[in-house]
Amino acid sequence: MSFGIFQVPPPANEPVKSYAPGSPEKQALKAAIADMRSRTVDIPMYIGGEKIYTDKKHRLAPPHDHRHTLGYFSVGDKGHVEQAINAALGAKEMWAAMPWEHRAAIFLKAADLIAGPYRAKLNAATMLGQSKNVFQAEIDSACEIIDFLRFNVHFMQEIYRQQVASAPGIWNRLEHRPLEGFIFAVTPFNFTAIAGNLPTAPAMMGNTIVWKPAFTQIYSANVLMEVFREAGVPDGVINLIYVDGPEAGEVVFKHPDFAGLHFTGSTGVFRHLWQTIGNNLPIYKSYPRIVGETGGKDFVVAHKSADAKAVATALVRGAFEYQGQKCSAASRAYIPSNLWEEVKNYMIADLESMRMGGTEDFRNFINAVIDEKAFDKIAGYIEQAKKDAGVELVWGGNCDKSVGYFIQPTILKVEDNQYRTMVEEIFGPVLTVYVYQPELFEEVLELTDQTSPYALTGSIFAQDRYAIELASRKLQNAAGNFYINDKPTGAVVGQQPFGGARASGTNDKAGAIYNLLRWVSTRTIKETFVPPTDYRYPFMAEE
Repeated sequence: MSFGIFQVPPPANEPVKSYAPGSPEKQALKAAIADMRSRTVDIPMYIGGEKIYTDKKHRLAPPHDHRHTLGYFSVGDKGHVEQAINAALGAKEMWAAMPWEHRAAIFLKAADLIAGPYRAKLNAATMLGQSKNVFQAEIDSACEIIDFLRFNVHFMQEIYRQQVASAPGIWNRLEHRPLEGFIFAVTPFNFTAIAGNLPTAPAMMGNTIVWKPAFTQIYSANVLMEVFREAGVPDGVINLIYVDGPEAGEVVFKHPDFAGLHFTGSTGVFRHLWQTIGNNLPIYKSYPRIVGETGGKDFVVAHKSADAKAVATALVRGAFEYQGQKCSAASRAYIPSNLWEEVKNYMIADLESMRMGGTEDFRNFINAVIDEKAFDKIAGYIEQAKKDAGVELVWGGNCDKSVGYFIQPTILKVEDNQYRTMVEEIFGPVLTVYVYQPELFEEVLELTDQTSPYALTGSIFAQDRYAIELASRKLQNAAGNFYINDKPTGAVVGQQPFGGARASGTNDKAGAIYNLLRWVSTRTIKETFVPPTDYRYPFMAEE
């Protein structure tokens, strides 16, 4: 029973630690990495209050050192999906009825656990399991997931606070109820924070979750689940299963209590899931909510007035941080001919100074791509580009998977602005540049808008404000997150809500109130204090 109108602590973005030589955070992280490399873990599924182990095991290895075994996880089947759904539905009534401030307290505690005692462990798991360098891990598996939890609690409070006007003698109220049924959260490998946010955002609004992470992210997902359990998330509220996608979908999307999909992954998979849900609409109790963030072919457009050094830095960081495996990574650039040589020389100078290797050596800027399948796909694009006419290999192009899945940052310059690496999502460290004549800037903006089916992120670089205004207007539908004189990556929770439209998803903006609104169903309540007792209205009286 609540006896107050509560105010949650005001959220603030978690500071990024430096990990400078000799710093306590660096010492703690190195110790966590050494400890985790020294042990082989057996990772269970979490269904209801049980840890579920199976006889079918899948090996986990660092992408940058694939001969080393971090552990094994238990692979589930359709029966485990059914079990997880039943656990979620069984926990629903008590969780939905829990006063919101207690749900808030759980997730605020989870944020503090990650900020404190779990920070090194979660960062180490991300560095080892997903081959992120220390900075990329810190901004993801520490700061961003902390921010998601704290800001989402704040947004939850704002949603519950939103009410309607009341007339004399009437009290109107809004109830923001959880959806009727369970939510299916499908999370990607590339961000531990996304893997944490997709189940917790609907959960804090009173929903219960079946969570299926990418197999290549399970090492850090297991640490997240440890945090959630220690924070006090009740049994059955978040159920973590490791089941092949189509096999899980066979059960989830045929269940009458399926209430919503929270998804980050490929455009092709998302479209297939949407179609499956549409075909199954007669089965469901309600129309399911579908929220998805998918692919991108993110652009950087430079105007002739742009600062060449700023453009080069944005391209090197935007294209090659985390090996280009961000949905927002810069993968196509349009550079005017008056700047190209200068931009190219700055980029090459930066790339020559970069070290590539395992994440355990903090001096390495470039690490491995996630697995052999990704390596083969990216390497295939590069090898074909080397053979094709009209393509110049500006930098890189070397690939080696003998020890880890290492692909050298690669810059291609193309004569054909519709060449496949300008159009298709590669999801790796490959940047394709098209050099244009400066007087064709407006045509290039139209080309940028029309080349890709995606609309996730993009950047304009210019000192000329008329050029910035023109690009902002011409590219208004080309990117859900649009950057002016900055790289197209690095959205911060509470500052740049993230998401795109077109083939990039539903643009429901993770890290903002809009996303949480998708996980509630509003009930309007009208209470009349003194109800009428006569059906007659004044207009009916005789003159």
